Amino acid sequence: MDAVFLSRVQFAFTAGFHFIFPPLTLGIGLIILIYESLYIKTDKVVYKNISKFIVKIFALIFAIGVATGIVLEFSFGTNWSSYSRMVGDIFGAPLAAEGVLAFFLESVFIGVLLFGREKVSKQIYWLSAFLVFFGSHLSGLWIIIANSWMQTPAGFAMEGGRAVLTDFFAAAVNHSTMQRYLHTIVGGWMSGSLFLAGISSWYILKKRDLDYAKPILKVSLIVFIITSFLQFGTGHMHAVQVAKTQPAKMASFEGLWESAEGAGLSVFGIPDEDEKTTHGDIRIPKLLSIMIYGDPNSKVHGLNEFPKELRPPLFITFQAYHVMIGLGGLFALISAFGIFLLMRKKLFESEWYLKILLLAIPLPLVSNEVGWMAAEIGRQPWAVYNVLKTADAASVVVPAWQILATIIMFTLLYAILFLFFIKFLVALIKKGPEKVISTDGY
Repeated sequence: MDAVFLSRVQFAFTAGFHFIFPPLTLGIGLIILIYESLYIKTDKVVYKNISKFIVKIFALIFAIGVATGIVLEFSFGTNWSSYSRMVGDIFGAPLAAEGVLAFFLESVFIGVLLFGREKVSKQIYWLSAFLVFFGSHLSGLWIIIANSWMQTPAGFAMEGGRAVLTDFFAAAVNHSTMQRYLHTIVGGWMSGSLFLAGISSWYILKKRDLDYAKPILKVSLIVFIITSFLQFGTGHMHAVQVAKTQPAKMASFEGLWESAEGAGLSVFGIPDEDEKTTHGDIRIPKLLSIMIYGDPNSKVHGLNEFPKELRPPLFITFQAYHVMIGLGGLFALISAFGIFLLMRKKLFESEWYLKILLLAIPLPLVSNEVGWMAAEIGRQPWAVYNVLKTADAASVVVPAWQILATIIMFTLLYAILFLFFIKFLVALIKKGPEKVISTDGY
């Protein structure tokens, strides 16, 4: 058993499980803020009670996200101690800022949302909802700053075998920070909005709590429609950045072996590292060059320009990227049908569409996961791009059997945690929102 491989498996598993929850809080936090704003504006009790219902779901998801996120930070001192010694002075700063400046802000005002509804004014409650929304997005920013520095490191110098910060702003706002942040945030908005749209669709299909389900569905679906199309723009920005700063990763995304002037955009293929080819390759001529450089004849670097040992694992990088793109197209199609039904005022009567929304709940989460896989596996063999290899970042004193034991332990614990999460979530949904007598306008 290889300790480095097992450390990678452990971190991938724990990070992947954790990453189910933060995107949901981003989108659900936005919906809560929308409903609190509507309540302030209209004073309709229905909006207040919708918000109270969604806050309970938000708090459950937030709690599981906190519990699973703590593990990741400890792993830098156990499984990745060589990494921490070399670049910890830079990487640790945004993690500390996330805890002090964002996590505590979000945590405190979640308490107000849960327990302060009747104890504070509507304006203070709205402010609390905004600060929870702001805190979750600020938290995401600091995490993206840390991770983006690993992708496109800047603002540092190597001194005595350690990375020393020389320019905080350059390190924080490096070549990929804003592109990756916007792409991640919009993905979170999609995840949370479709999550609530699916739940409200279930209520409508069951013909219960319609006074709440219909407005939740309408607002959530509109947010999902907007973000599903907006994500094409943020994804394009991010892809252009990758092509220019991490060309081996982009070549892996596209299964492009030979550098080409006027490179085509890959639609489908099965890359084969042994034969250095992509079987069944289907491409749209010149489109990759156009999308990256705005020039149909511009050159895009292929995998053969890079030594084999510096190429990412090709098959999984290629397929994860294409699954993400395919899901993005599916979300746009779902949104197009949603626009049609909203315009025809047939949304609430279209059971086939409501069933699609319900079944589609996990798909944005899958898209987030495979997008993360493409980004992180596509960076390999580097832990910090062109600075520190993953093999050199792992701890040298933790034996493989101990890492394997923790993988088994985490698998069991996370399975139990997830079952409890589903149990409590289902209980919240079955109970439903509090009842009101009148819901003017719905």
